[in-house]
This record gives sequence, C-alpha cells and structure tokens, in this order.
Amino acid sequence: MKTPNRLMRDLLTGLTCILFAGCATVDPKRDYSAVTQHVIEATGQSSTYRPDQKDAVESRVEALLAGGLTADEAVQVCLLNNPGFQAAWMDVGMAKADLVQSGLLSNPSLGGSLRLPAGGGLANLEVTMAQNIADLWRIPVKQRSAQASLDQAILLLARKASDLAADTRAAYFRAVGAQEVHSVAQENLAIAKQLLELALGRQRAGAGAELDVNLSRSAVLEAELAVESTRLAASETRRSLAKLLGLSTDPERLTLSDSLPESSPVTSEAEKLIERARQARLDVRAAEQAVFQAKARVQEEWLKVFPVVELGVAMERAERQKQPGRDILADTARASIANGALAAPEIQPRSQRRQNTDFIIGPSWGLELPIFDQNQAQIAKARYSYEQASKTLESVDRMMTQEVRSAVDQMVTTWKIVGLYRESFVPLAQSSLSLSRESYKAGRASFLSVLESQRFYLDTRRRSIEAVQSAVATIPELERVVGTPIGELQSADAGHPATQPATSRPTTGDRP
Repeated sequence: MKTPNRLMRDLLTGLTCILFAGCATVDPKRDYSAVTQHVIEATGQSSTYRPDQKDAVESRVEALLAGGLTADEAVQVCLLNNPGFQAAWMDVGMAKADLVQSGLLSNPSLGGSLRLPAGGGLANLEVTMAQNIADLWRIPVKQRSAQASLDQAILLLARKASDLAADTRAAYFRAVGAQEVHSVAQENLAIAKQLLELALGRQRAGAGAELDVNLSRSAVLEAELAVESTRLAASETRRSLAKLLGLSTDPERLTLSDSLPESSPVTSEAEKLIERARQARLDVRAAEQAVFQAKARVQEEWLKVFPVVELGVAMERAERQKQPGRDILADTARASIANGALAAPEIQPRSQRRQNTDFIIGPSWGLELPIFDQNQAQIAKARYSYEQASKTLESVDRMMTQEVRSAVDQMVTTWKIVGLYRESFVPLAQSSLSLSRESYKAGRASFLSVLESQRFYLDTRRRSIEAVQSAVATIPELERVVGTPIGELQSADAGHPATQPATSRPTTGDRP
C-alpha cells in the first residue's frame, strides 16, 4: 500500500510529464517559405518580405532604388516594403498558431475533497485526476481543418502579393505614360509658339491679320494650361506609385528607367489562358481549401456529440474517528479490585487505541450525456458553411473565366488601337500640319486651316500616348487574372512553356 507522500509524489510526477508533453512552439518559417514559393510562381519575383528576415529589408530597398527603378524592381520594392503586405504576413503566423493548438490535448482536471469527522480525528481525503479522451478522435479532424485554414492563409497572402505586383506594374507604367504625356504637352507648347512666331512674322510683313495672331496666342495659352495639367497628373501618378512602394520620400526623386512597351506581349487564345488560370490562380486554390476546411469542420462537429469522455485515477483515504481519553485512576481501581490487591491497569492494545487507515486508489471515468444538447445546431451550421464554401468556389471559378476573356479582349483591342494611331493617325496628322503650314506661308491657305491642323495633330499625339497607357495597363491585368508572370505567358506563346513546381491540390470528395 502506498503512503500518502509517495502517492502525492506520483501524482505530481504524472502531472509534470503531461505539462511537458503539452508544450508546443509556433514556428511558421516553413510556411513563410511556402508563401515565398507561391509568390515566385505568381509574380516571377524572388525578393519578398518575410517576418523572419525583416532586418535586411531596408538595405535591399535602398539598393533597388539607387540608380533608377525598372518595372520589375518596383515590384520587388513593393513586395519588400509595402506595410499592408507586411501586416498580412501575420495571418499566416496566426493560422500556424491555430494549427499547433489543434494538435494539443485538452488540459487534465485535478480535483479533491476533504471531509472532517464530526467528533474530530483524521479527515476523509479524496483526490481525482482525469483526462478528456474525446480529444483522441477529435484531434486528427481538428488538425485537418486547421491545416486547410493555414494553406488557405498562405494562398491568400500569395494572391495579395500577385495583386500588389500587378497594381505596382500598372502604376509604374501609368507614371511613365503620364510623364510622356507631359513631355508631349511641352513639345506641343513649343509647336504652338512656333505657329505664333509665324503669325507674328506674317503680321510684321503686312500679310497677316491681328485675328491670326490672337488665335495663335490662344493656342499657346491652351498649350501652357495643358503643360500644367499634365505635370500635376504626372505627379499624382508618381505619388500613387510611391504609396504602393511604401515610400515616404518625395516621389519626384524616383527615376523610372523603363519606357512604355511597343507591342502586345501575349497572343494566346482566351480558352488556353482560362485553363492555365484554373491551375495557377491562387484565389481559386484558396477557395478549394475553404471547401476542404468546411468539410472537415462538419466531421469535427459530429465528433462533438460526446464532448467529454474522461478517464482518470482516483484515491481515497478513509476518515479516522478521534478516540475518547483514558481514565487511568478508574482503570487502576478496576484492576486492583479484580486482583484483590493494588495492581497496574492493563496495557491497551494498538488495535484499541486507534483505527486502521486505508488508502483506496483506482481508475475513474466520466461521460457527458448528450440528452438535451446533441450539437445539432453546430452540425447544421457546419453543413451550411460547407454548402456556402462550395458555391463560393463555383462563383470564383466562373468569375475567373469571364475575367480572363475580358482581359484578353481588352489587350487585343487596345493594342490594335495603338497600332492605328502609330501607323495611320499620327502620320496623317503630322502630314496635314506640314502641308497646311506650307500652304499658309505661300498664301494658298487660311490661318484657320493651319490652326485646325495643329490642334488635330496635338490632340492626336496626346491621344496616342493615352492609348499606349491603356494598352500597357492590360499587361499586369492579364498577369492578375491568369495568375502567371507575363514572362511565362510569353514563353508559352513561343512554344516553350515554363516549368512550374508541382503543387498539391486538395480533393474535396463527396459531400457529407
């Protein structure tokens, strides 16, 4: 039979072992690496922020900003320095913490009671320790659900990186285009001043009218207004780019090295790109993970019908009543009368002086009976959540197909418009302006025809740059909706599809 001290020592030792077994750490480094891999697949950029490598961000950003900034470098700066993107990484850490928590047993319960005898003596002592063993069959399901949630957080973060990359690339080329529009406005001002000098020259020669000079001056004023407006627009686009890059410095100090592209980079058919997007789009894959998680959640709620099934050990020490005190004189008198002479009282045996104390130890169990609450409401809620996730996946897939078709149509159409401006409209407007000037100098045309030709030429040049801006914006948009870097799409067009790392995709299976 165990002594009380030894029994308590054994209980404390078991409790200590359980505490150490329950210790777990949250280390999301491997999950951060998974995010980085997805970002590389979606954007083609290997430089991205990581919470465990944040000390090197500042020096890397400074190196990228030095000596001019290309579109790819702008994307890298955004993925390294955008504070909103940096904050989104914490979602992965929190999802990892949930996964670690899902694999832990619930804490054991320790209970006891102390009951004192009414007449005094040694108290009745009961000690119990129990563990809810329902965790044994619930933990695997909880882990599957938490793992799906972590995978979804990883994919959503990588999708955010893809969206930021597309937004940054579009903002970069908007800034470049706005700067070119401003340069065109300055060139237009120079052309308007040349026309004013021509009108003034003819007026001084006695061949021009004051009306022609006034019209020329109004054209110069309009051109000056356009210069100021385009300067402001160019500054605004630079500030928008600086926001995405996470910069607080003056955006006018940014040197944008790349120029606007000359032609459409992709010629693939929409249906081919839809199939590629179905495999590459991270939001589609995240929606699949949500379905998988919702299914696991239904199974988890079913297992909660019996939420508490406890096994443990219990120990009881019986109480000991206090013995009444002994009257030595009375016992001596009784012994002397019995012997006929003075005699000492008998020695009281141990069994009469106190009662034996027994320790009882053995297994215990407990079960919460699902009589009133059978978890029906939570099971139904989980089923609805599963249905919702399934419909959301269908919605995301259908929206994706239309987004790809729209992006392809916009790319084809806008680049056709760019070609028309470059091949037809701008050369025609330039030729008309030259002919009208020559005719005006020779006295064969009126000043109004020259002024109209000049306005048509200046407006055509401005609209041609705006058309290029619109066309260039379709490139990052196509990257966004397909979920693939434009370089890989170009390789696929050339007949050399880029190799993509194999990624596991969950199978949702039949509905519960």
